[in-house]
Amino acid sequence: MTMTKKDALLLAAKELFGEYGYSETTFKKISERAGVALGLLTHHYGNKEKLFLAAGLDVLDRFIVYLQDACAKGNNGYESVMNFCRAYLDFSIDKNEHFMVLVRCSPYSDMKTKTDRDIMYEKFNQAPRELEYHVRRGIEDGSLKSLPAYETTTVLTCNLVGSIRTKLLTPYAPPSLYDDVLEFISRSIKA
Repeated sequence: MTMTKKDALLLAAKELFGEYGYSETTFKKISERAGVALGLLTHHYGNKEKLFLAAGLDVLDRFIVYLQDACAKGNNGYESVMNFCRAYLDFSIDKNEHFMVLVRCSPYSDMKTKTDRDIMYEKFNQAPRELEYHVRRGIEDGSLKSLPAYETTTVLTCNLVGSIRTKLLTPYAPPSLYDDVLEFISRSIKA
């Protein structure tokens, strides 16, 4: 199956937004990387913000499905939470997923319009809502400690986001960081 020019542009945009960030990525760089005429970029996406939104939403859509699939394999709340955390971290280092678009480009600050920010915000919130569902499930089925579900979800999310940023953006992450984070999470929540 061959890639359409529109798909090639979206792929090039995800790669470049991930490598250079929003401000350093230009339409010219994207069209050159995709091997597609600059005019088609404007035709398909209009402007850089709309292209960034399309790139971010594309990554997020796949991310959410990946997390949901991982959670579905858990036999209880604890297993689903751990599967979620492992999948979250694994997705972040899968080069084919272009997670760096979400790390290097803040969807909250780089979106110029409130509508686009709201769309991105709603999409991002699907991940913690999925996690909170499984935290509550684990508390109810006894596989997790009796903890405040919302606050636990927030702390778990912060641990995941912080470890990803440490691993992907700093030179001092130990090779075992993700395994260490998962072990810490397990010790913290398992009944």
